[in-house]
Amino acid sequence: MSNAVRIHHFAKSGHAHRALVFAKLAGIAHDAVPVDLAAGAHKSPEFLAMNPNGQVPVLEDGEVVVSDSNAILVYLARTYAPDWMPTDPVGEANVQRWLTLAAGEIAFGSCAARLITVFDAPLDPEFAAATAEKAMQKLEHGLTGSDWLVGARPTIADVASYSYTAHAPEGNVSLEPYPNIRAWLARFEALPGFEPMPATAVGLVTE
Repeated sequence: MSNAVRIHHFAKSGHAHRALVFAKLAGIAHDAVPVDLAAGAHKSPEFLAMNPNGQVPVLEDGEVVVSDSNAILVYLARTYAPDWMPTDPVGEANVQRWLTLAAGEIAFGSCAARLITVFDAPLDPEFAAATAEKAMQKLEHGLTGSDWLVGARPTIADVASYSYTAHAPEGNVSLEPYPNIRAWLARFEALPGFEPMPATAVGLVTE
C-alpha cells in the first residue's frame, strides 16, 4: 500500500469532511484530492470507476478503494487508528448505532436541510426540520452525563455525527435547545488536528 491514502472530496460536503477530519484527527497520512462537482467531475468515467454512485468521498489506499463516508471511517480506524473503534462487542455495537443515525436521521434531517439552503436542493424543508429534531434529541440524550457518544474517548461515532450537526444552523436547524450537543461540538473542535468544514452564510448563519 502507498504511504498516504488519497481522499477524493468536495470542500462543502459534510460526508467528505467526515473522512478528511478523521484522517487529520487520527494523524493518518493522506492526500486530499478535490473533486469539481460543478464541472461534473464526479460523473466522469474515471470517478465512476471508483464509485458508480458518483458521490464523494472516495478513499484510495493502494489497490483498496472504499466509498461511503461511514465505510471509510471504519476502514481507516481498523487499518490505521484502532483507538477510534472499540473492539469489544458492546462498544462496537454502540458505535454502529450512531453510524446508523448518521446515515439515517442526520442525513435526512440536518444534512437535507442544509442541502436546501446551500445548494437549493429540491427537498421538503418541513420533513428535513422534523427529522433533524429527532436526530438532535437522540444526540442530546446520548450525551447526557458523557463527553463522547461511546465510552470515555472520541470514536468514529463522534466523527460521523459531527459535521452535519455542527453545520445544522446553515439549514435553519437551531442548536440552542441542545446544551449537551453544543458542549460536545466544542470538545470535538478542541481535539488536536481538528480542521473545520467551510461555513456558508445561509439559514441561521449570518456571517
